[in-house]
Amino acid sequence: MKQKIAIVGAASLIGKELAEALEDSAFAAAEIVLMDENESQGQIETIGDEVTVIQGVDQDSFRHVDYVFFSGPQAQASTHWQAAVAAHASIIDLSGVLESEPGVLVASPWVRDSIEHPTTPLPDLHTPALVPAHIAATALGMILARLQDVGAVQSAWATVHEPASEHGRAAVDELHQQTVTLLNFQNMPKDVFDMQVAFNLTPVLGEAAKIDLVATEARIRRHYALLSGGRLPRVSIQLLQVPAFHGYGISLGVELDKPVALEHLEATLAGEHADVIIGDGDPPSNLSSAGQEDMLLRIRQADANEGLSTRFWIWAAFDNLKLASLNAIACAGELKKLRPQGKVQ
Repeated sequence: MKQKIAIVGAASLIGKELAEALEDSAFAAAEIVLMDENESQGQIETIGDEVTVIQGVDQDSFRHVDYVFFSGPQAQASTHWQAAVAAHASIIDLSGVLESEPGVLVASPWVRDSIEHPTTPLPDLHTPALVPAHIAATALGMILARLQDVGAVQSAWATVHEPASEHGRAAVDELHQQTVTLLNFQNMPKDVFDMQVAFNLTPVLGEAAKIDLVATEARIRRHYALLSGGRLPRVSIQLLQVPAFHGYGISLGVELDKPVALEHLEATLAGEHADVIIGDGDPPSNLSSAGQEDMLLRIRQADANEGLSTRFWIWAAFDNLKLASLNAIACAGELKKLRPQGKVQ
């Protein structure tokens, strides 16, 4: 039986990326239905070679739907998720609003697969929804899990650079408008950020901002701890809003319990979902990682010693929308194991 997938919030940046990613995934044969609310209804979108129209959302929208991805605002998921549960659909909530609901799990199969003897719970037939872990927590989890293959991590500290696209189209538009108006010596808009973010770095936004960086930073920490299940090293995390339109950057410093060669560390971190740039290759950046399915890593010693060292800097750059979509699809793959024929069990 052909499976059916609904993307609720299909007009969002992550919703559009998710629809494209599904076309190249294990769900490529499924029927994909795009749903959204307000002015997005009736918009024409392209999925692969198919042209489709974004539909509205109501109580009957999820009939015969196998998987529902909530990729729009949190209020949208809060309003409609119970209807999806009643229709016996498997739910993947990218908005994160369902995290506090009973039985809902925060998940990243990528991190779980990187941990030896993981302790985090797997979904079962009673799991109402999965919340894909914040992609920054997922990236840190994969890196630090692999680092343990060369020795114990004594300490780790990370600065996460958050782009405007993580907050949706309105944030991207406002950063663009701020950049243009500042260069033209005009008053700049501040509806989303409530402060200047163009040409600026900040750990906190204005009081009236529609984005809460402090809450996002706490979410990254919480998700990392949940993914770790006590199996990963502790890491101190600071989140900065940066004047980048798209793409995450993470500056991660680590100290190991014993000296290792740089080449050994590079070989250890390279693998699935991670591409290590070696030698004089172009360094990873939010530009070079755009559209890439792997995070790009560059590693260097944190001291002037040549040869073995215990302290390293790791720079990671990745496409936030691309990797978040792929992580969400991996979560759907976990739920797929519970309904192999696309039928409710």
